[in-house]
Amino acid sequence: MGEVLDALLDRNRKWSAQIRAAAPDYFDGLAEQQTPEFLWIGCSDSRVPANVISGLAPGEVFVHRNVANVVHSSDMNLLSVLEFAVEALKVRQIIVCGHYGCGGVRAATEEDLPHGLADHWLEPIRRLAKRHIHELSAIEDVEMRRDRLAEFNVLESVARVAETPILRRAWSKGEYPLLHGLIYGIRDGILRSLDCTLSGADRH
Repeated sequence: MGEVLDALLDRNRKWSAQIRAAAPDYFDGLAEQQTPEFLWIGCSDSRVPANVISGLAPGEVFVHRNVANVVHSSDMNLLSVLEFAVEALKVRQIIVCGHYGCGGVRAATEEDLPHGLADHWLEPIRRLAKRHIHELSAIEDVEMRRDRLAEFNVLESVARVAETPILRRAWSKGEYPLLHGLIYGIRDGILRSLDCTLSGADRH
């Protein structure tokens, strides 16, 4: 199968053995129906794994990830995950999480460089940059400017999730799920709230 894959499978077996040694019933519990508290909508960046940076165990967070955590209103993959999480799993917290140093945000600001299909995917971020041009242009450091754009992208994605029929339907029945926007700092490992939490109570 190849040395790299063999090494991966070997690490998996060792990990499984370590878990079973520490908690013999661990996998039996996971095999039962999942009941996560959280839905996590995040970036595909390999440095931002939802379970790891949130300190949550497997089974506690249902995850959807894409390049630059963009919420497209026509993305059937995301909408299917959202609907299943809200209506079947009954999650009570939805987190949209971006991160500083995001390669997708950087690509969206590199207008002179072609990025293939990513250029279409990242179009909402380019629109955000134009909408907030005055604030962004006042930030001299290019990386800080992109990090601020990453925050705007999270805020926009939270707003887009809030406007889906899935959330509107859920909120018509009560306060939950709560919808939050977070940003993750790769350089310090800290999650920060963008203070944009929404609930069904805010929609009435």
